[in-house]
Amino acid sequence: MTEPVSSPLSSPLSENTADVIVVGAGPAGSTTAYHLAKSGLDVLLLEKTQFPREKVCGDGLTPRATKQLVAMGIDISEEAGWLRNKGLRIIGGGVRLQLDWPDLASFPDYGLVRKRDDFDEQLARQAQKAGARLYERCNVGAPIIDDRTGRITGVHAKLGEDKREVTFHAPLVVAADGNSTRLSLAMGLHRREDRPMGVAVRTYFTSPRHDDDYLESWLELWDRRGPGEDRLLPGYGWIFGMGDGTSNVGLGVLNTSDSFKELDWREVLKAWCASMPEDWGYTPDNMTGPIRGAALPMAFNRQPHYTKGLLLVGDAGGLVNPFNGEGIAYAMESGQIAADVIVQAHARSTPAGRELALQRYPRVLKDTYGGYYTLGRAFVKLIGNPKVMKIAAQRGLTHPLLMKFTLKLLANLTDPTGGDAMDRIINGLSKVAPKA
Repeated sequence: MTEPVSSPLSSPLSENTADVIVVGAGPAGSTTAYHLAKSGLDVLLLEKTQFPREKVCGDGLTPRATKQLVAMGIDISEEAGWLRNKGLRIIGGGVRLQLDWPDLASFPDYGLVRKRDDFDEQLARQAQKAGARLYERCNVGAPIIDDRTGRITGVHAKLGEDKREVTFHAPLVVAADGNSTRLSLAMGLHRREDRPMGVAVRTYFTSPRHDDDYLESWLELWDRRGPGEDRLLPGYGWIFGMGDGTSNVGLGVLNTSDSFKELDWREVLKAWCASMPEDWGYTPDNMTGPIRGAALPMAFNRQPHYTKGLLLVGDAGGLVNPFNGEGIAYAMESGQIAADVIVQAHARSTPAGRELALQRYPRVLKDTYGGYYTLGRAFVKLIGNPKVMKIAAQRGLTHPLLMKFTLKLLANLTDPTGGDAMDRIINGLSKVAPKA
């Protein structure tokens, strides 16, 4: 570490002081902490629970997320417990289509599967190895605000089993505390109601389909419970083999229909599983854990992503992809982007220069994802109409070339330069769309 200098971003004065505090050790927080520590900054990584711990997720990682794991030096070999997948199997409209991940220069041609309790801990330990100081069972409460400037300068927290009250100090704080992001709310950053929100519910079953090497997505999600006409819901179902004797089975549903609030999604999942072939094993007797649910904050639903010393990453900033509900890749990417901006700000010699560098963070996010997320918001509105969803599922799936294009669009897998015609169309649409 460098010697202390007269800078708001200086070396630590005590064990409770650092260059940067990162609140939350999920994928966004651990990735941020890892890249900051690798660059030589002193980082406190504060996690409210203790590893290993459960989180609601499909456990399936696309090539975007895989690329981030490689960048962090994680051992993603099968020997290390990772299950690789070749692509996506799409089912709907009476059609079953199997699509391999695209061959691209920018991303690997395979995805991965791993349970979140183990996955998150691996990332947090990797951040520790890089030099981040991890505090588990550290429940962060109110921010510490400088009365003169209104800037955040640290956080109050309760630490350990005895919930000892402590304060941590740093000139910059990263909110990686998920969709609820109490830290952002305490700083006056509220959710935008004009952005889509989703919900994911999932459970695990022992199943002979556990070693499937394709992620499986069911585009037609029917509510066939009770009397009356079946309802096509705005979302999709998934089946991901875990390679350990179990399948992760769940639903991702959007808030774009009147049925979003009125339905019990756990009951919808149970009914959906009951419609599956019996030999797959998706029955109550084979369920290995409870059905759990979580919110999916999409398309920059909390802004600005930087204000008064606070940066938002991952779900705290609403970075979930509205096209497919994927959050881990964007959590990790935003963490890397935030770390890069902070490192550059740290090297500036004046407060004005540092602030100018930090103000770049929201602009980079919008340049990177803004146009694409705007397209995703339009997509969400379309599929919220059951008639549109039904036509898309029945007719679109019969055209493999169109579905290859759709896979690239929904998974955000294109080469930014030198790609094929599909890449150029998707990149062009994202570039001209408003970056709101």
